[in-house]
Amino acid sequence: MKHFESSAEINAPVDDVWAVLTNGAHYTSWDSGVTQFEGAIAPGNSIKVYSEVAPGRAFPVKIVEFDAGKRMVWESGMPLGLFKGRRTFTLTPTGAATRFHMREEFTGPLLPLIGRTIPDLQPTFDKFANGLKARVEAG
Repeated sequence: MKHFESSAEINAPVDDVWAVLTNGAHYTSWDSGVTQFEGAIAPGNSIKVYSEVAPGRAFPVKIVEFDAGKRMVWESGMPLGLFKGRRTFTLTPTGAATRFHMREEFTGPLLPLIGRTIPDLQPTFDKFANGLKARVEAG
């Protein structure tokens, strides 16, 4: 298994963080790693995310878990589970603040082959967490 993850302590209530996190139409205004976003973040929906990591390439994902204010999971991959990416977003209240955590795991029998082509996504994950924090705290 290969994975990337990032976290941030956000000085705002969970509902405020969730509202920004689930508004994909505005991702490009606060996440410098996202260049375009298509679709609506809602249970069972499919969306497309375009990233600076692969300019012009869409990353189609399906929202497979959606527990409002707590957890959301996006999945993408190849048929039969040959290769799969699973990104989990978790929000945990910590008093008046919120702990945000995002982790993506890559799995499947083709991981040894495809995994070598996955660039270092850590900077992108950190940009997302820091951008989310800055956007939510800005109000």
